[in-house]
Amino acid sequence: MSETVSPAGTAGAAGVIHDLGYRGYDGPRLGRTQIVRALIWHSFRSAWGIGRGVKAKIVPILAAVAMCLPAVANAVSVAQGGTRLFGYDVYVPQLRVVVLIIFIAAQAPELVSRDLRSHVLPLYFSRPLRRGDYPLAKYIALTLALLLLVEVPLLLTYVGTIAAAKSGSGVWSETRALIPGLGVGLMWALLIAAVGLVLASLTGRRAYATGIVAISCFLTWTVSLVLIQAEGGITATTTGAEIAGLFSPFTILDGVRIWLGGTSQGEDPNPGHFGPLYGVVAIALLVACLGGLAARYRKVSRS
Repeated sequence: MSETVSPAGTAGAAGVIHDLGYRGYDGPRLGRTQIVRALIWHSFRSAWGIGRGVKAKIVPILAAVAMCLPAVANAVSVAQGGTRLFGYDVYVPQLRVVVLIIFIAAQAPELVSRDLRSHVLPLYFSRPLRRGDYPLAKYIALTLALLLLVEVPLLLTYVGTIAAAKSGSGVWSETRALIPGLGVGLMWALLIAAVGLVLASLTGRRAYATGIVAISCFLTWTVSLVLIQAEGGITATTTGAEIAGLFSPFTILDGVRIWLGGTSQGEDPNPGHFGPLYGVVAIALLVACLGGLAARYRKVSRS
């Protein structure tokens, strides 16, 4: 608004309103469900670097290539008359752990740390969005991203194996072996996404969040492996070896896999009668991470 000036030099009482051409929005107003859905889709795309610069795509692409290379090697081996190189429920366990640590250390902060540092959460919560919807959407998005990273190599392994199958029974046996492997992949995605997000949400500085996630995951995994080896390795049957896997989410997941009937050799010894304990600890860790994530965003929304 600008004031008009009279010939005598005194400011006029009336002002002038300039029409800048802005128009009001009279379209449909989307509700809470559509907002959560859009937030999930946007976060999923961000986790894979879609719609962002080239640098944002480096880690997702390298992670996907690294995870799929064993599946390609398996297809070549089977085509030459060999057998499947690894089980669906383990799929090169050390490679999977390393790739997932790198992926969540790089991408979990991308999903949560930037919004924390930019202080844009009040803008989200000014819409019909509940306090728990934001962390839930981020969790679902990262879980879906991890599912894609974990399950696609299993499907490639399956396709490469059945392509060389000489009978319908071979295809059926591979299908029966694949289904539990997909279930294990889902279990990994659910727990690792929760762990990565709750750690990344501790700070709004992305570099710090990346360090927290990477160091925490790698250190606990290393400690657990050292304890297992100290107790006699993965073939040991001592009590110490059976519970040594409880120090890392990755070895906890492997213990649950073995307890649920996995037969392929992974990184944990058979947990024996401690199998239910691995299941309880896995569920407790998942609940604790999701509860911590919800509490973190309740605190942020009130500040």
